[in-house]
Amino acid sequence: MIIDKLENAHKYPQIPLDALKKAISGLELGRHELSDSIYINVEEYTTKTENRFEIHKKYADIQILLEGKERLDYGYSKPAQYNEDRDFAFFDTDVVSSIVLDGTNFVMLFPEEAHRPQMAINSPAKVKKAVIKVKM
Repeated sequence: MIIDKLENAHKYPQIPLDALKKAISGLELGRHELSDSIYINVEEYTTKTENRFEIHKKYADIQILLEGKERLDYGYSKPAQYNEDRDFAFFDTDVVSSIVLDGTNFVMLFPEEAHRPQMAINSPAKVKKAVIKVKM
């Protein structure tokens, strides 16, 4: 896992900087294919007071808030029923720590790193987020 300010993203060779720049440039909502191994999902939603932990096996996530703020919790992976077609598994686990995504920072979650995104900070709020999916 990598957690840092957007201004430091260039320090990490795992981060496709072209995709990062495109994600924060104002893309429309939806899925944007950049290559065979990278795409960006831009989504708007209301943060939640409850959500499940998830993992991915094929893709790493780079999550960036474009509008608003949300809390992302992370913890340890536990065995779960994995959906091969959608590349995710949901499960319950203990929160180890959290980060507030606020538009100045990002998190990169590698395959099998458990995370619970879309969490409300104080109360549910509307946000806009870009998730860069990088095939590993």
